[in-house]
Amino acid sequence: QVQFVESGGGLVQPGGSLRLSCAASEIGIMRYNMAWYRQPAGRQRHLVATIENDSIINYTDAVKGRFTISRDNAKNTMYLQMNSLKPEDTAVYYCNKYPSDPDSWGQGTPVTVSS
Repeated sequence: QVQFVESGGGLVQPGGSLRLSCAASEIGIMRYNMAWYRQPAGRQRHLVATIENDSIINYTDAVKGRFTISRDNAKNTMYLQMNSLKPEDTAVYYCNKYPSDPDSWGQGTPVTVSS
């Protein structure tokens, strides 16, 4: 079963930037439809951004214009560039297939946006 490892989270001030990375245990998995998800404390996990076939990209309205999803198939890695961060972006961020595979959730990487 493919496993994902997220990294790059941390504490950042409002207006700041972070770049998250997602590494996969299975070579070539990034060629498939992939997504970033996030789960704020005490709330359900939800979709943030998706990338399909390297050309079809979608974002939830809350992050449009601020977040950019991308991937490097040669490095088997996916990224989420997050700019103009807001306190409401605070959450644990996960990567997974799209639609998600319930057996492939990683530990996530926490992002805290606070002054």
